[in-house]
Amino acid sequence: MALRKIINRPEDFVDEVTESLLMAHPDRLRATTRDRRALVRADAPVEGRVGIVTGGGSGHLPLFLGYVGQGLATGVAVGNVFSSPSAEQIAAATRACDGGAGVLYLYGNYGGDVYNFDLAADVVAAEGIATATVLGTDDVLSAPRGKEDTRRGVAGLFFAYKTAGACAERGADLETVRSVAQRTVDATRTMGVGLSPTILPAAGEPTFTLDEGEMEVGIGIHGEPGGHRGPLETADAITDRFLSEILGELEPVTGDRVAVLVNGLGSTPLEELYLIYRRVHQVLGQRGVVIHRRYIGEFATSLEMAGASVSVLLLDDELAELIDAPAASPFFGQGNTEAPRAPMEGVGAAGAGTGTTSAPTLRRTGTVSALRGTLIEVMERMPSHAEELRLLDSRLGDGDLGITVSSGAEAVREALLALPEDAHHADVLRSAATAFAAANPSTFAALTGAGVLAAAAEAEELAAISVRDAARLTAAVSRRVRERGGAQPGDKTFVDGLLSVREALVGVDDAAIAARVAASAAERAVVETSALTSTKGRAAWVGERGAGERDPGSVALLRFLEELRDVLS
Repeated sequence: MALRKIINRPEDFVDEVTESLLMAHPDRLRATTRDRRALVRADAPVEGRVGIVTGGGSGHLPLFLGYVGQGLATGVAVGNVFSSPSAEQIAAATRACDGGAGVLYLYGNYGGDVYNFDLAADVVAAEGIATATVLGTDDVLSAPRGKEDTRRGVAGLFFAYKTAGACAERGADLETVRSVAQRTVDATRTMGVGLSPTILPAAGEPTFTLDEGEMEVGIGIHGEPGGHRGPLETADAITDRFLSEILGELEPVTGDRVAVLVNGLGSTPLEELYLIYRRVHQVLGQRGVVIHRRYIGEFATSLEMAGASVSVLLLDDELAELIDAPAASPFFGQGNTEAPRAPMEGVGAAGAGTGTTSAPTLRRTGTVSALRGTLIEVMERMPSHAEELRLLDSRLGDGDLGITVSSGAEAVREALLALPEDAHHADVLRSAATAFAAANPSTFAALTGAGVLAAAAEAEELAAISVRDAARLTAAVSRRVRERGGAQPGDKTFVDGLLSVREALVGVDDAAIAARVAASAAERAVVETSALTSTKGRAAWVGERGAGERDPGSVALLRFLEELRDVLS
C-alpha cells in the first residue's frame, strides 16, 4: 500500500506534532521537557489541586494530547506512534502537575503504558509526590464479562477525563478524584467497527487488512482483532450490534440518564457518525433511557483508520453534574472556563520547566564507588549481545529486545559517567534504573527499571553494599518484577532466572565467587525453562511453538551476569 500522508520525515512525525501544538496553543499548553514529550496546562501546577496526568502512544489525537486543559487532564506524556511514553517523560509530567495534593494517573489499559506509569510512580514517590492510578477499560469485546479489568481503554476514556477533571477543579482530594474516575470507568462501555487500516508513518504498512466490502466489529485502536469480521452492514445494523452488547452490560432502566459518545476513528465522515447517533437515539428512546449529554465527532482516532465507535456512560446524579461542568482544551470546549493563570512559582517556561519538585540531591560518600565503576564496565560490553537477543525475541516476541538492551546499556553508562565517582550506592542504582527504562520504553525495560528501583530503595538502608547484600537486593528486584508483571516461577520469564540467582547468592561473601555462581544459576534457569511454554507477555501468544526456545529476557539476564563475572574476575 502506497504511503499517502502529508508529513515530512516519518521519524520526525511525533516531535513535529508536539512542536506544532505548542506553536498553535501557547496560551493553553507548555512543554516541561526539552524533547517536548511531556506537556502540561499553561497554568500547571495549580496549587492545592490534584493534578491529572495521562499519556500513551501518538496517533490518536485528540486522545491523550487533546484533553489537557481546564476541567480535564493537567498534563500528558507522549510516546511514539502506538508506543508508550517513557517513565522519565511520565515522571517529568507528574512533577510539573503536582500542586501539593497528589497526582492521578488516568490512561488506557495497555501493557507498556501500565509498566511505565507504575515505574514513574516509583520514581516520584521517592521525591514525595503521591500518586493514584485509574485505567480505562471500556472496550467491551476486548475481554469477556468477569474480566472487565483486563479490557482495553478506548474512546470512553474521554468521560473519565471529564468527570475526574471537573472533580479536581473543585478542589477534591486525591482519593475522591480517583474514586470518581473509577466509577466513571466502571459505568462506561464502548464498541467500535473498523473499515480500513491505519498506515504507520515509520513503517508505511497497514496495521491489518480487510477485503473490499468487509468490516471488523470490536477492532482496537491499534488494529487489534475484534469479535466479528464479515460483510459491511448498514449504519442501523452496526449500531444495533453495538447497543446489544453495551446495554446488555450496563442494563439501564426507564428513566436512567446516560451520556453518549459517537466517535470517528480518523477518516469517517461526520454525516455517517450522525447516522449512528440517530439509531442510538431511537433505541434509547424506545427503552425510556434519557440522553443527558451527547458528543459526536472525533475524540479518539487511529490516524486515518475508517470506522467508528459508540461509548455509553450510565450516569448517577454526581457524574451527571461533573459531565455538565465547564471544560476547555485546544480540542474540546464546554461552557465557560477561567482563562489559564500563570503557573506556580518555581515552574519554568515552555521547554524548560521541571515542576515544583525536583529529584533528590545526589549524595557523596567520600569513597570511590566500586558499584558505579563495575556497572560502567559491564554496560560497555552489553551491546555486543544485541543481535543474539534480537533473533531470540523475534521468535517469541516482537524482536525489540536487542535494541532495548543495547540502547539501555548505553544510556546507563552515560548516566553513571555523569555521577560523581563517590556517588551513594542507592543513587547509582536509581540512575541506572531510570536510564535503562527511559532509553527504549518497552515492557522489559520498564520491568527491569522497576526492579532495580526497588533494589535502590532497599539499598537506602545500607551504609555500604557488601557481597552478602547481593541476595537481598536481587530478592527486591524479583519481588517488584513479579508484582508489576504478574509472572510466577515456571511462567518462563526472567523471573525464573532472578529467583535462581537469589537462591544461589545466599551466604556467599566473595565478589568473584558470587558473580560466578550467579551466572551459573542464571544459565541453569535458561536451560531448565527452555522446554516450557511461555505464559506471560508476547511470548505467550505463540503457544506451544515456543517450547524448546530460550526465553529472551532470561538470556539477557544471563549475558549481564556473565559480563559481570568476567569484569570481576
